[in-house]
Amino acid sequence: MRSFGLLALAAFFATTSAQVYQGFNYGSIFTNNAPITEQEYERLFNTGKQLQGTSGAFQAARLFTTIQAGTTNSPIEAIAAAEATQTRLLLGIFLSSTEEQFNNELTALRSAITQFGDRLVDLVIAISVGSEDLYRISPTGILNRSNPGEGPDAVVRRINAVRQAVAGTVLSGKPIGHVDTWTAWVNSSNSAVIEASDFIGVDAYPYFQNTQENSIQNGESLFFDAYNATVAVAGGKPVWITETGWPVSGPTENQAVPSLENARTYWDEVGCRVFGQINTFWYTLQDAFPNAPSPSFGVVGSTLSNTPLYDLTCPEDSAPSPSSSAEPSTSSPAVISSSATGAPTTPVDRETAPAPPAPQGPQGPQSPGGSPGSSAVQNTVVPSVGTTLATVATPPAAPSPSSTARSCPANLAGPFEFPHLIVPVDRNQPDVALGTSYNGRVSSTVSSLFNFDLPSSLAGKFCSLVFLFPTRDQLRTSNYTVSGAGGLSFERLDNPADSATTFNNQPEVNVTVGAITDLQPGNSYVIGSGGCFAGFRVGYKVSAIGNLDLDYFQNFDPSPIGLYIVSC
Repeated sequence: MRSFGLLALAAFFATTSAQVYQGFNYGSIFTNNAPITEQEYERLFNTGKQLQGTSGAFQAARLFTTIQAGTTNSPIEAIAAAEATQTRLLLGIFLSSTEEQFNNELTALRSAITQFGDRLVDLVIAISVGSEDLYRISPTGILNRSNPGEGPDAVVRRINAVRQAVAGTVLSGKPIGHVDTWTAWVNSSNSAVIEASDFIGVDAYPYFQNTQENSIQNGESLFFDAYNATVAVAGGKPVWITETGWPVSGPTENQAVPSLENARTYWDEVGCRVFGQINTFWYTLQDAFPNAPSPSFGVVGSTLSNTPLYDLTCPEDSAPSPSSSAEPSTSSPAVISSSATGAPTTPVDRETAPAPPAPQGPQGPQSPGGSPGSSAVQNTVVPSVGTTLATVATPPAAPSPSSTARSCPANLAGPFEFPHLIVPVDRNQPDVALGTSYNGRVSSTVSSLFNFDLPSSLAGKFCSLVFLFPTRDQLRTSNYTVSGAGGLSFERLDNPADSATTFNNQPEVNVTVGAITDLQPGNSYVIGSGGCFAGFRVGYKVSAIGNLDLDYFQNFDPSPIGLYIVSC
């Protein structure tokens, strides 16, 4: 029997309920935009419960909106269907919209409370306020042309608004949380959302991690890396799996091939390890009626049937078991290991962040990479997430790479590392922690500190620190301001920075890497090269030379701008 790790199942035992829920995600419209009615929800919910090979375990449903499609603010008919079929609900409140639309969500929620009264107590598991809103304002979200998102302050404000709406009602004791991608959760600039949430819903899709080795053979480890990275920042709050799955058809994403065989493998190696242990909402029961999207994730096809497209019977050796060496924790979730390695693997890096399969609208998931909508201009920078990286000691001298190259290209055409943390420090505010930033800023008084998490897979490779500075007309989603003449100096630090770093407590400089004496737009610069610091979190300091004053938004969306490490 495969087991999780030292504190297996702690993510489950940290939940506020003794029951573990298992279900699918359900939108509010079919692929032809026809609203899903109460009777059709009943058929969907009953099919989920009666799927062959699942022993009736899928008794729950996750919704994306509380509004019935085709109405302004009427309660979604899925609630009545859930009552008729005794299906438990993770209610959803759609966020990334106008204030009027959000108020319509609250109206629908209040109407449902009035309509169903005490009967909601046994139907509703929890309320999710928003879905992937933080992701959609990240560089990856913008790159994938997702729908407009929301910043952390807006998400927190609306979580609080939902709390006020249900206060004193039958739903006042239900957990209220937020659902987002794991890359959004590990971004420290979003920590206020974690603090405001009773539970954390995480979406993770190895299929879309298309700058990594994301074949189905690595699907299990990639998923649990993402889950564990979320648990590590959750502050002991329960982490629920709100979306994951593998497509049965569609385009190949790097090494990830959609197929029935691969979808079953992912079900066996991921789903069967968490079903019954962690609240899990699989993506998805059916997404192909009347037409199949591309990619398609449904376990049933265009015809609703309790006979799935592939065998859903879990292997006998797939169920996780608690470690005998420790009692399950009731206060904080713990790391779950990939059964292929028996230990947690290093979380993936920023530029390999998954593109979730669906920009979320009030109807639920659209087809991946669907119709471009207006994109928010705010972006996020993901902080360091690798709990297995060496961070407390000065990295050793860079090892000699096997390559004989003197430097890597000053572009992002090949593998590259995005900074996971940017922290400005100001000589004029020496004891003030300015916190994490989206921008790199340098002036006569301000320097910026950058952290890079370098995976162990870079061992034996050559790395170059590069600075890319395109002209403004080459930028699509970024911008910068620059004045004065001069350049930039680059120094490697003894230790990485963190969000509490100030000018006075910043790490000591270990070595000067290089400098740009005359920074000019339209140029790319190799600052320094050598063996990669594989397995380390490495900090760099960038300062102004001369009278240069530069403030730029770090972004790899074409044309990329800022500080990167490229490998070759």
